[in-house]
Amino acid sequence: MRKIGAESAGYFGLDGAWEGFLKMKSHGFDCADYHNLWNTENGLFTLDEGEFERRMTEHRRAAENAGIEIYQVHGPWRYPPRDATPEERAERLEKMQKAIWGTALLGSRRFVIHPVMPFGPAAEPDSAAFHRINYEFFAKLLETAREADVVICLENMPFSAHSIARPHEILQFVREFDDEHMGICLDTGHSAVLGVSPADALREAGNLIKALHVHDNDGRGDQHRLPYYGVIDWADFSNALRGLDESVPLSMETRAPDKMPPELREHFQIGLAKLARSLC
Repeated sequence: MRKIGAESAGYFGLDGAWEGFLKMKSHGFDCADYHNLWNTENGLFTLDEGEFERRMTEHRRAAENAGIEIYQVHGPWRYPPRDATPEERAERLEKMQKAIWGTALLGSRRFVIHPVMPFGPAAEPDSAAFHRINYEFFAKLLETAREADVVICLENMPFSAHSIARPHEILQFVREFDDEHMGICLDTGHSAVLGVSPADALREAGNLIKALHVHDNDGRGDQHRLPYYGVIDWADFSNALRGLDESVPLSMETRAPDKMPPELREHFQIGLAKLARSLC
């Protein structure tokens, strides 16, 4: 049976992992998409090696205690992107490398990350440079991934100007590396924004897909809505999902709003787990 997952951000921030993972499990989830390493400003990236290892190990134990698998980790992401100069990309690479080691310390092997965006999200004046910068960046990051035995899961993006954004383009880029430590995270909502059926993307990429981000939208923007609240054909997606390696969880990238009252959040997250289970 395919497992189902939820964002750790829906349950805890930097602290509160012990209670958060227990609550996640009580709501019906099996896995976590760990989010504490996506924000490079949250303090984790300034910790020395020993303290960083202690924090990651503590969260790993909290998950194990609750019976939650930290299947995937969302790597560093900032918006708007700051990838324009070699210095900015070097700083981002350093933080991503630290996050890969953090992924291994958490007991996870899947590291979800976005392409580098040297020209910002809305433009790509030089496609050859865009490709070269991304290839060089991920070739370096792949060295760390091999050392840590972590799989980089490159995520398709909702930016129409980019030549490495749509699921097919991500697939072609990943195939260039031909490396077991490089795979794909299929984001259903990002596919929908660019008019691509997530089901078709699943069928094309097959078992190169190592992680999922599941959510919906109206086809015009990245809104992280619940499935069935947008344009995606979820019956077709569920059918296509049967062809994907069952070890890949269906991980929801939508959650109760922070302003929702606690007693309602509880019911919302339980319902979200039931919805995820139904899609499997």
